[in-house]
Amino acid sequence: MVKETTYYDVLGVKPNATQEELKKAYRKLALKYHPDKNPNEGEKFKQISQAYEVLSDAKKRELYDKGGEQAIKEGGAGGGFGSPMDIFDMFFGGGGRMQRERRGKNVVHQLSVTLEDLYNGATRKLALQKNVICDKCEGRGGKKGAVECCPNCRGTGMQIRIHQIGPGMVQQIQSVCMECQGHGERISPKDRCKSCNGRKIVREKKILEVHIDKGMKDGQKITFHGEGDQEPGLEPGDIIIVLDQKDHTVFTRRGEDLFMCMDIQLVEALCGFQKPIPTLDNRTIVITSHPETLFAGKTPT
Repeated sequence: MVKETTYYDVLGVKPNATQEELKKAYRKLALKYHPDKNPNEGEKFKQISQAYEVLSDAKKRELYDKGGEQAIKEGGAGGGFGSPMDIFDMFFGGGGRMQRERRGKNVVHQLSVTLEDLYNGATRKLALQKNVICDKCEGRGGKKGAVECCPNCRGTGMQIRIHQIGPGMVQQIQSVCMECQGHGERISPKDRCKSCNGRKIVREKKILEVHIDKGMKDGQKITFHGEGDQEPGLEPGDIIIVLDQKDHTVFTRRGEDLFMCMDIQLVEALCGFQKPIPTLDNRTIVITSHPETLFAGKTPT
């Protein structure tokens, strides 16, 4: 019996959810509420990340089940919460904050696939929009020599303002420089590149061929290294495709096995039957039940 279910409710799972169920729930919600996709859902994204961080750790989950959120905040099992973006990057293979500083962001896309796709293998084409360095100005944003250090922030991209809030008390506020929009440099409008308007990058359509190998699983990731958005001075990140299996009308997959439910009549249970079953690769197999073989509940096939 758990003390509270808030974290489970946030992820939309039951308190007895398995680790696989937690991963699947986090994956779908994190992609849905990621700030890049939903800028106004930052708090929701944070709640999802905190819930998964606790429930995916056996010790923290046990502590939470016994004492609730307060037990986590009091510092048991490591206490505190990590950065939602770091949790997201670690889950989807993007590394941590230090890596994000050296490389561009990884771009994660969800690809809906059928059980047949995973069983037989398939190739899907995915059309994406990505940032590429402007070839007209070679990523400078303007003419050669036109880029200058922003005098307002001295190239830091940030402004620091000091407010006196009382006798002997001051408050220091750091904000993005409005003069250069945080870039630390500026270009005169007349010298800006006409192709990218000084942004150094342009949008470009990219067609990816996603090869789904036989036997791949729901939630498995396919990585296109270096195909993420480009940015001057940074190594491009990756495009990560996450497979999202649709529910099948007949079969349910559990590991490497397929299960199905079949309704039979009493006379069939007593006298036996033969029933044809269509498979995922368009074969037909025949299930034979001998007389007086009784079935209790659901029978795996």
